[in-house]
Amino acid sequence: MDSLLVPVMILIAVIVGVLLISRSVARRAAGHREHAAAAKVRKDPAELARESAAKLSEEQHRKLYSLIAQGQAMAAIKLYLEATGEGLRASRDAVGALASHPQPFTLPGAAAPDAASDDEPEHFTYRYRAIASKGDVTREVSSNMLNDEIYGRIRTLAKSGDVEAAAVALTRHSDISMKQALEFIELLDD
Repeated sequence: MDSLLVPVMILIAVIVGVLLISRSVARRAAGHREHAAAAKVRKDPAELARESAAKLSEEQHRKLYSLIAQGQAMAAIKLYLEATGEGLRASRDAVGALASHPQPFTLPGAAAPDAASDDEPEHFTYRYRAIASKGDVTREVSSNMLNDEIYGRIRTLAKSGDVEAAAVALTRHSDISMKQALEFIELLDD
């Protein structure tokens, strides 16, 4: 009888160990399934961009789009994280949505700008200078219908490969021809 006691105790210990390991694996798998389901339910990027822009003050909004236009994604994420207090992943997602779906600054409680107000570009009291160069070629656009935010949208369009839309936006906000706008946009692909 004593000779069977040791093997039975070992067998019980192995069974308990297997049960604990299988329970742990099942919990992890359930957590991964929940995480994957939450990832599938993520918001539409355009809606996320609108919600994210609403959380920023005018100065934060301007700085964020300036950083996006300069290609400083990490600095933009850091700025958004500090401004809103959201987590790193949420800040990354928000900045990505804001970069791909640029949002104008709106005062809290103000109605969102409608498409009809977008027909005529706003004229600013200053002239904005945008300069692009590659090698020996330099192009400059100077206009009182451009600012950091609009130029940032144009650069974002150009970097995303939508050269035509970027050129159209540039001609709408300046007094240059489509040919000149396309030449300027070609220099922005760096």
